[in-house]
Amino acid sequence: MEITKAIYVISSPSVEGCPKPDKPEYAFIGRSNVGKSSLINMLTRNAKLAKTSNTPGKTQLINHFLINGDFYIVDLPGYGFAKVSQSTRATWEKMIANYLQKRTNLVTVFVLLDSRHEPQEIDLAFLRKLGEWEVPFNMIFTKADKTTQREAAKHARHFVEAMKTEWEFIPRSFMSSAIKFLGRKEILTYIDELNKEFVVPEVVKGE
Repeated sequence: MEITKAIYVISSPSVEGCPKPDKPEYAFIGRSNVGKSSLINMLTRNAKLAKTSNTPGKTQLINHFLINGDFYIVDLPGYGFAKVSQSTRATWEKMIANYLQKRTNLVTVFVLLDSRHEPQEIDLAFLRKLGEWEVPFNMIFTKADKTTQREAAKHARHFVEAMKTEWEFIPRSFMSSAIKFLGRKEILTYIDELNKEFVVPEVVKGE
């Protein structure tokens, strides 16, 4: 699959404000400053689509982008460290939890993990939460250009090994670099496969 058109649609403060759930949807989330917006821009080949920033906590709403008129990419606020108040962080967490649990057309969540680091408990804890909510997810290891190939592969392997102590099934994972376009073809091919299996939720059909 090649992306020929990527359009910003809306930024919503709650799941109720999101577009009609009649198209497959893929959410991207990770710790603050993991390279989420850069990855979305790399996938769409549009450097200005998702706003990037060196300041953690830049993404504060549920941001929808319509791709090729066929499916949505969603940029979610990061979890974990961000220079915001505790009450603001609690609001974000509630918004993200509601979105992930209630969005009927959500096909999978791509959880972004920094390939430069060993497994972080905050990431493993977030995956546990997705498991509790029965939300499908996959992993993308980011910033592979900022470390050696060997080091990135080692950290990814250690993360999967850490998951195996709790998970029977390990979802598919991808290695990526927004600078070198690493992983772009593999991620888009996977999304294309999932798009073909998508069924419009019954609630939408009945409207």
